[in-house]
Amino acid sequence: MKLGVYTAGPALLGLIVAFLLTVAMLFTAGWTRPPVHATQNGYRGTGMNQITTPEAERLLKLANTLPDPIPAASAAGKRATEVYTNVKVLTDLSQDQFDRVMLGLGAWIAPDDPSNPGCAYCHDVNNMADDSLYTKKVSRRMLEMNRHINKDWTAHVGTTGVTCYTCHRGQPVPKNVWFNNPGAPRALGVAATNDGMGHPNKVNGSTAMSIDPLSATLEGKEPIRVVATQALPAGYGASIQATEQTYSLMIHLSDSLGVNCTFCHNSRAFSQWVESTPQRVTAWQGIQMARDLNNAYLDPLKATFPAKRLGPEGDSPKVDCATCHQGVSKPLYGVSLAKDFPELGGTAAP
Repeated sequence: MKLGVYTAGPALLGLIVAFLLTVAMLFTAGWTRPPVHATQNGYRGTGMNQITTPEAERLLKLANTLPDPIPAASAAGKRATEVYTNVKVLTDLSQDQFDRVMLGLGAWIAPDDPSNPGCAYCHDVNNMADDSLYTKKVSRRMLEMNRHINKDWTAHVGTTGVTCYTCHRGQPVPKNVWFNNPGAPRALGVAATNDGMGHPNKVNGSTAMSIDPLSATLEGKEPIRVVATQALPAGYGASIQATEQTYSLMIHLSDSLGVNCTFCHNSRAFSQWVESTPQRVTAWQGIQMARDLNNAYLDPLKATFPAKRLGPEGDSPKVDCATCHQGVSKPLYGVSLAKDFPELGGTAAP
């Protein structure tokens, strides 16, 4: 009889624990509750589905609210260069168009800065032509970058395009930027070549893989791949380190867009483009665009930024997929702000 009691005791305890966990999951915060939404985005039977919950969707919509609209401005009339002194970019705009962009910058980038709200974030309000503030110099280059994206990277942004708000969302520094990550202090020699593996962080999805995949993949020029193009490749075979960096980048992409691997890939043939979704091509273009922006626009600003804006290795803040996407597959759920801003190179939808 005692043996029967001892045998039944753990089973009963297990049932009680399971019941309490179920109650906690259903009625306390911090748990993902049903229902779960699944959307098929690939071939039937391949499990190419995107999974989400109503609560996750609600939070993402709150994080992707749109800014207040700014009335359109006429391209007619005097040029901005005729009215204002020291205009170095947007020189093709009328005064009204130029003023509209400045109004947008104040609302999109520094509306609530406690010390320098609105115009004062970039300008000496007593001498608007003065160039002493680094923020003004950076803003000029960012305006050029914005136009470059909308005009030269339609392979990724299409006619949706971007504005300053796409990344900044009312903050002087976008929420999602990155710096080169040297990792914790480590020994020299062989121990110095582990690429930070075994140190989980946000970028690598709390795994033991590379802590800094973005330096190699979103700044570097090497191909991003794992599977070789031929048997026993003599020309290119991904090293273990490069493979780890690629997988870490894929985790970053998944988190940034709020999707899983099958948003782009067919999981039975990850490397095959013909069995992938069209989004994979768009994502590939996005990687090339991020490399272009980091190398041509952001890295060169290192000498312009003050030390407080630089990373631990003295590098400029740089963009990655999360900078624009912020958890959704299309920034701001695909709403085009750029079409209303031809001043920034936006293209009106047909």
